[in-house]
Amino acid sequence: MQHSEPSAIRQHPQTDHQPIVHLQGSVERVTFHSEASGFFVIRVKCKGQRELVTMTGNTPSVTPGEFVDTSGVWFNDHKHGVQFKVKQIKTVTPNTLEGIEKYLGSGMVKGIGPHFAKRLVKAFGEQVFDIIEENPERLMELEGIGKKRREKITSAWSEQKVIREIMVFLQSHGVGTARAVRIYKTYGDQSVEKVRENPYRLALDIHGIGFKTADQLAQQLGIARDSLIRAQAGVRHVLQELSGDGHCAWPYQALVSDAIQLLDIPENTIREAIQCEINEERLTPETINEQPCLFLAPLHRAEQGVANHINRLLAGQSFWAGIDLEKAIPWVEAKNNIGLSGSQKTAVEQAVRSKVCIITGGPGVGKTTTVNSILKIIQAKRARVTLCAPTGRAAKRLSESTGQEATTIHRLLDFDPSAFDFKRNADNPLETDLLIVDECSMVDVVLMNQLLRAVPDNSAVLLVGDVDQLPSVGPGSVLRDLIESGKVPVARLTEIFRQAATSKIITGAHAINRGQPPKPAKKNEDTDFYYLTGNEPEELFQKLMAVVTRRLPQKFGFDPVNDIQVLAPMNRGGLGARSLNIALQEALNPDAHPKVTRYGWTYAPGDKVIQTVNNYDKEVFNGDIGRVSSIDIEEGELMISFDGREVLYQVNELDEVSLAYATTIHKSQGSEYPCVVIPMAMQHYTLLERNLLYTGVTRGKQLVVLLGQAKAVGMAARTVKSTRRVTNLQARLQSL
Repeated sequence: MQHSEPSAIRQHPQTDHQPIVHLQGSVERVTFHSEASGFFVIRVKCKGQRELVTMTGNTPSVTPGEFVDTSGVWFNDHKHGVQFKVKQIKTVTPNTLEGIEKYLGSGMVKGIGPHFAKRLVKAFGEQVFDIIEENPERLMELEGIGKKRREKITSAWSEQKVIREIMVFLQSHGVGTARAVRIYKTYGDQSVEKVRENPYRLALDIHGIGFKTADQLAQQLGIARDSLIRAQAGVRHVLQELSGDGHCAWPYQALVSDAIQLLDIPENTIREAIQCEINEERLTPETINEQPCLFLAPLHRAEQGVANHINRLLAGQSFWAGIDLEKAIPWVEAKNNIGLSGSQKTAVEQAVRSKVCIITGGPGVGKTTTVNSILKIIQAKRARVTLCAPTGRAAKRLSESTGQEATTIHRLLDFDPSAFDFKRNADNPLETDLLIVDECSMVDVVLMNQLLRAVPDNSAVLLVGDVDQLPSVGPGSVLRDLIESGKVPVARLTEIFRQAATSKIITGAHAINRGQPPKPAKKNEDTDFYYLTGNEPEELFQKLMAVVTRRLPQKFGFDPVNDIQVLAPMNRGGLGARSLNIALQEALNPDAHPKVTRYGWTYAPGDKVIQTVNNYDKEVFNGDIGRVSSIDIEEGELMISFDGREVLYQVNELDEVSLAYATTIHKSQGSEYPCVVIPMAMQHYTLLERNLLYTGVTRGKQLVVLLGQAKAVGMAARTVKSTRRVTNLQARLQSL
């Protein structure tokens, strides 16, 4: 079971009145350490104590074998027995042979695992640290340590030393952080100097460090709470948080109010900070619907870019625009042995005639058939066609449905990590006559701008997507804005096809879209969409565990890890993705070894994981799902397999992934799974809306199981939130 901070710590205020005790000893085992919060549970061999002492507290770093000097209080935890609650802790490099071996073998120094630690201590005894640092060539006296491993050990050792110094510096200023490794990787030996100079740069430069952590550090370093540097960082932070909710801009007055609330700084200073940010070209002012607003500069550039590129691409005609469609449509129907519906024929006509066109519609309305018909007609004219989608899974599906190669947008644009930019751009455009982009509702404004700038003037673009799904995870609502601008021809597919109409998933999804909640499944009914109700979250949790681990595998033969995906409305709460992951990991992969714990998650071979940020070096992107294939404790490395492609991770990179037995509906966009299980309760009420339920249900290919409180599911089906994303793309397009 994963640890979180024991409730007992919060439940025992009387411990604060007990006498402070000093304990020293060597760390035998680190039972749990959250590198995000610094919270730890360790077992320590203390002088004067017969048995190992369980200690809990907070520290940025703790390693087996280290000597700890602690002060704290004893208390009795009703679940775990007597523990020592640490108020202050100092760690010292160990000086006993046993401690040194544990310390070196803990995996903190790359290249040394338990096996080499034993041999190093046997060969060099207490001098081992000095030898690694002063005479590393002596390491080669040991069989199995060649030049390569020696270099790995010495560079890891010096890196570890600098990281430790950074940690001590951060810790001495009240910040328990696991981000020292990333700070070191970003700033190198200048880390401490740069952090001192402007701690707020951490929030901009380092993944995983937010404004609050940087702000805490700034206070410790003596930066005044009402300083301009803090006000500027705070204003930027408010806009970044809003862009995380999908907004490209925010009204000026609302931004001032939000920043005052966050920072508790006088209004004049906030206004001055906004002006400084505008002068430094980090923020861009613009009027939206007669209201003064502010954009983060990159989002303003991206919106402007999308509008300009759409306008550029709409000009002129493609070389196949003169095709005689009265002949082409019957020809393609005969070729593909199909009959196109009225709305499909209109869509084919619009796509063939227009330089830029959008095809939208829900599940079962034949988007694939329409796209295949367009492809056939255009390729008969020898046109070069390029197919892409935002995620690996969506690209794979597009490839399977068209029988042609499709790739992710990132791969298509060929990202260059050294320049941190795409190689395909206006100067090096794509070599294509028609670009087809599937699952367009997922594409945010920044990525759409990068994609369109790489399309040459004479090429055509076909955007395909379901506008009723959740908008993109990133900022903007590009597909909706393009449709509503009236600037781009739009073909809406409406008829549900006969074979699709027998699927309750498809008819249920369309009913949800009309605001009707699904009806609970009848007993022994054979269907592909089960809706099971429950009154209490605990009842839904028990049903979910039974459905995923036993009932679905037994009845339908689904593999509970590969085939079934639990999709939760949110991360938090008892029915949130986080708790469900812990419970499902324990049920589905309990005995796998070896295990590694980082950033609050424990991983073992066989675990299902999801990438949570774009990593261009590894070519793994936000939302990609994989399985841990192996863990090498000695080297501090994991192999994760994404669709059969093995990708190497260092353990300190594991904050880029999390468990994926359960994931959020937002993260599932653009993916399809054989079977999805969706819990929905009133505890999710802030997120319960129609497009969330609709997106979740339409992720299931063969089977959907919705487990919900009737009130929550009804609320989701009926609610269309009026909170639109603040963007200005529609007006920009209309003004061109």
